Amino acid sequence: MTDFFTMQPGETAAPVPPGPVLCTGTAAMRRIHRFFLWAYAEAPGLVRSVAAGDAARAAYVGEVLGNFDMVLHVHHEGEDLLMYPPLEQRAPGCVLHIAQMLEHHRQVTQRLERIEPVRLRWMRTVDDADASELAALYEDLKAVLDVHLRREVTEVMPVVDRVMTEKEAAAVGQHGIDKLDKKFMVAYLGMVLATNPPADRVELFKEIPPPVRLAYKLVGRRMYRKQYATLFPGRPVPETL
Repeated sequence: MTDFFTMQPGETAAPVPPGPVLCTGTAAMRRIHRFFLWAYAEAPGLVRSVAAGDAARAAYVGEVLGNFDMVLHVHHEGEDLLMYPPLEQRAPGCVLHIAQMLEHHRQVTQRLERIEPVRLRWMRTVDDADASELAALYEDLKAVLDVHLRREVTEVMPVVDRVMTEKEAAAVGQHGIDKLDKKFMVAYLGMVLATNPPADRVELFKEIPPPVRLAYKLVGRRMYRKQYATLFPGRPVPETL
């Protein structure tokens, strides 16, 4: 099976500066991108899984989708603040690729802003027309993400690994950890882990603050299993740590 993070015909990576690898940003980016690929592949179907008038399920699914959107926004915010400015300064040969990635971010933000009022309206009305509009908006967002999430990893991150330190790269991920409520993180960590191969789950878990890791072991794993079963009744719950 072909890895998703494979350059497509016509795509070209930014020139990688000489010197040693300073950080493992590419591996970390793959892990969080796998979660977004999974989340937004499921989003349209989750909307369509809600029967017209089922207010309780619409409220539940709508909240989960809003949380997905929040995590995506915070992830891009961290990159815009902490990854792309130093990358532009230290790797001038990457400037065109950086501009493309920032344009992708703009397109994603634009789509999230369109989604938000429709999602909130659908949660109130639980109307078939609103559901169709919302599902279509998520499909449109997924089309942009399919391009961006692949190209950021294949074209830009090899340069990041050469020009940013491990501490600087970790700060990009830490931005999301600082922005998101810890209780929220405990509840959603299982989904992020489950969308990664076993070895990556272990590495990803090491990057999580110890208090969150402990809370996940005590209650988060159970919360994840309950949430997944509620979102996808009848499906086996994917394994996690």
